[in-house]
Amino acid sequence: MNILLIYPEFPDTFWSFKYALPFVGKRSTLPPLGLLTVAAMLPAEWDVRLVDTNVRKLADKDLAWADWAFISAMVIQREPSRRIVDRCKEAGLQVVAGGPLFNIEHELFPAVDHFILNEAELTLPPFLADLAQGHPKRIYATNEFADMHTTPTPRWDLLNRKRYASMGIQFSRGCPFNCDFCNITALLGHRVRMKSSRQIIAELDSLYALGWRGELFFVDDNFIGNKRFLKQDLLPALTEWRKGKIGNVFFTEASIDLADDTPLMDQMVKAGFDTVFIGIETPDESSLKECSKAQNTNRDLVEDVKRIQRAGLQVQGGFIVGFDNDPPSIFQRQIDFIQRSGIVTAMVGLLQAPPGTRLYERMEQEGRLDAAASGDNADGTTNIIPAMSLEALKEGYRKILSHIYSPAPYYRRVRTFLREYKPVHVPYRLRFCHVRALFRAFYLLGIVGKERVQYWKLMLWTQFRHPRLVPKAIMLAIYGYHFRKVCEKHVV
Repeated sequence: MNILLIYPEFPDTFWSFKYALPFVGKRSTLPPLGLLTVAAMLPAEWDVRLVDTNVRKLADKDLAWADWAFISAMVIQREPSRRIVDRCKEAGLQVVAGGPLFNIEHELFPAVDHFILNEAELTLPPFLADLAQGHPKRIYATNEFADMHTTPTPRWDLLNRKRYASMGIQFSRGCPFNCDFCNITALLGHRVRMKSSRQIIAELDSLYALGWRGELFFVDDNFIGNKRFLKQDLLPALTEWRKGKIGNVFFTEASIDLADDTPLMDQMVKAGFDTVFIGIETPDESSLKECSKAQNTNRDLVEDVKRIQRAGLQVQGGFIVGFDNDPPSIFQRQIDFIQRSGIVTAMVGLLQAPPGTRLYERMEQEGRLDAAASGDNADGTTNIIPAMSLEALKEGYRKILSHIYSPAPYYRRVRTFLREYKPVHVPYRLRFCHVRALFRAFYLLGIVGKERVQYWKLMLWTQFRHPRLVPKAIMLAIYGYHFRKVCEKHVV
């Protein structure tokens, strides 16, 4: 049996880093971790290949080789997924689909032959058993949650690893919080389920043995969901694993209460983490209460961010406008917060209501759903009818983006961050891609770019004030180039 795993292309968004990747000679930020994990669950005698259309095109010869096509996607990949399903069916292939997109919208894909919904550890085995008997059903679904101790090591060998900027690792699923716009708990539950440290180390060993020395993203929606296990088990194991190794750096997602736990932050930095993404959402207390973001309320959020930065962790932040309680001043308040906090990678989006969330249910009851969610909360669209006028919301959104990603305020924000950032160590291994990025940045940002004055001011300032952080400053300048290109093309 020849199995072709296909991952649809991501559209051009803030998170795609499309305009930053060429600086380091890469095609995609991350590989399709879900498909690689599914590949490890398939029968050993099957011949399996992967086509990630973010790094290469799906060719006719790929389809001619295959007997079956397995597709996984997120909501933001809806339209590319349709095109891939159509091509597979035209080629006469049986199509199996799973992942967040199909969990939510499988009824919109009538051409798909079989759906493996929810978590594959539970729904893929019965499909394979029925397939072996010659009578597979169309839909396999469950209300249960998987025991992650049964999750295998992903098939990294299927990748052309040189095409990716980082690799993904999943330690846990589920989140203890209950933000009403987030569908994570609907998909994965509130109880935090974890792999063992032994599993994580085995995954890291397998990647290291294949020569991977780059960044590793722990893709957990809230890495610190079980702090006790992190402190007592995983982080000590990661610290031990990194001894004598150069180049592997970790980043992840966490909740703002990380700022309350200095020992945990110290352990994360010692274990090799240097970046965390945190959902800040809004500086408006009433809007935080509206969306049940209780963990962010009654805080000095700017000081929390700076405390994390001073611990040696760069904070990337998610922000939302469009809450019912947002006042007209929210757009300037978001700008002021982002600038004062020094969150360089600030992802600001309009509020969307994904199916399965409490927000979706409320908007449906109030007759305020307007369209299908795009899955990209930073594309300037929303699927709800906002409390303020849609024109005012979109104009305010454009105001935020045009300000925070303009060269002058953006580079000021980089300096604000570098003043606070106190890395215990700078785990940096010079590779060819870094040299390539240096020369490309020198030309595109320092010579022909409209930000060239700000770029050289930042480079000189960093060289004299924080010389160890020059590589970080260059990286953030490249990010700024990407964000501005996306704004110019799609939003502002």
